[in-house]
Amino acid sequence: MSSEPIERRVSYIGDRLKGSGCSLCGKEYFRIKDYCGTCGRKSFGKMKDIDFFYESGVLEVCTFVKQPTNKFVKLGSYIYGIVSFHNGKVRVPSRLTDCLWDDSEIDISSFEGREVVPRFRRRYTVEKTEVIPTISLTFTFADEYYPHQEYEIVKPRKEYETPGIVGYGVYVPRFRIKEPRMERAVPFIDEDAITAAVEAGKLALIHSGIDQTLIGKVYVGSESNPYAVKPIASKVAQVLRLGEEDKTEGLQSVDAVDTEFACKAATSMFKDATALVYYPGVHMSYAMVIGTDNSQAAPRNEIGGELDFFVGYGSSAFIFGKQDVIAEVEGWFSCTSDTPDFWRRDLQPYPRHGGRFTGEPAYFKHITKAAKKLMETLGLQIGDIDYFIPHQPNISFPVKVAKALGFKEDQYMLGLQVARFGNTYSGASPIGLAAVLDKAEPDERILLVGYGSGAGSDAYSLVTTSQIGEKRNRQKFNVEYQAENEHIEYVNYDTYRKLKLGL
Repeated sequence: MSSEPIERRVSYIGDRLKGSGCSLCGKEYFRIKDYCGTCGRKSFGKMKDIDFFYESGVLEVCTFVKQPTNKFVKLGSYIYGIVSFHNGKVRVPSRLTDCLWDDSEIDISSFEGREVVPRFRRRYTVEKTEVIPTISLTFTFADEYYPHQEYEIVKPRKEYETPGIVGYGVYVPRFRIKEPRMERAVPFIDEDAITAAVEAGKLALIHSGIDQTLIGKVYVGSESNPYAVKPIASKVAQVLRLGEEDKTEGLQSVDAVDTEFACKAATSMFKDATALVYYPGVHMSYAMVIGTDNSQAAPRNEIGGELDFFVGYGSSAFIFGKQDVIAEVEGWFSCTSDTPDFWRRDLQPYPRHGGRFTGEPAYFKHITKAAKKLMETLGLQIGDIDYFIPHQPNISFPVKVAKALGFKEDQYMLGLQVARFGNTYSGASPIGLAAVLDKAEPDERILLVGYGSGAGSDAYSLVTTSQIGEKRNRQKFNVEYQAENEHIEYVNYDTYRKLKLGL
């Protein structure tokens, strides 16, 4: 019998950040063990699983690596050390990420003893033909941009007749580049669409308080998957332990699939997730939808470089169900046409767009049609809508379409987040939705209209419930926190392009 590929075996331990603990003596291990090295054979069947992925540790000791070798060269200088969990019961090797170092002297002692939290990132550089190695043995300081948040499973209190959103999470990194009218999120060099998807999904689980084993379906929408053939969703399912786990086979009992329709690759799945948890014959408690993109653009001195003033990086995740719903899905409408306003041919690194044809015949026509038709179907007027959130590829388009439909500034400004993070493609309108849910009161109506080039729109009407405020104390890392954090670091254009290319 052949063994699993080495990358699969390494990722199953490192990605999951799992360990084992002996119920007899309390000794803990950073790897899955069937027995305790101290208690021996009598510990068989008495080893418990430990999940360090949602915990914080302490950076006990570290060193500054100035001249990385081989596969780590692209990282530049970095901090490497030992992180301990559970008061020193478990110690793991670690790399400190999200730090740009200059040539100045580094006081290593100032880092040691500080609380850190795990981050899911790429491990090192590989060739384009190889599997991308990932790991959760990278850490950031808990007292800076990324706070530690506990994942506590909470017993549901109420079941709703109408399904909807039960939890959500947004992940945007701390690095930004300033443009004349906006700021844009920039990935660190070890980040991509996959790592952002995992981080957003993790935050959605924390916010929802649901048991991750009850998720039966996960959709990941993206147009910047690092792989042409290999899903992001399978990695998300494994790292977040979605669905019931077969520990013997290392399998998750969850359906995981990637979707693609430009910037509506995620919002188009909201209706599918809603239908799955509603349909009585499916017996699915929850479904997760993630929109994640490392938005692509050619350098400004190349053809297609005009996009490089707007694109961003980030991810959003929404969990749908019928228990403890915070926003019920009241209805939806979709429209589609073959309008090639934006495209990227196979094997081409950057997309192209149709110039002036991306406006009226594409973006505006589809969003206007979807919004009007849904409101007509539900018998809604402009005054019945508290918040309007259209897709936001830039600053001017969403404002223009909102005004054309008759919405006032106080109805669309809260959901307009593109000036803070850039166009995050499949995460753009969902991040706007998250910003609204962060502030909305019970019994308010939200009109969300996603858009994807090629072209199509999905419009949704959501109505918030009395439980929306109850879950807010579980979410420290909300949209406003990420937009206005004091630890945001701004980079110049050359650094931005270097980070964007990644490992």
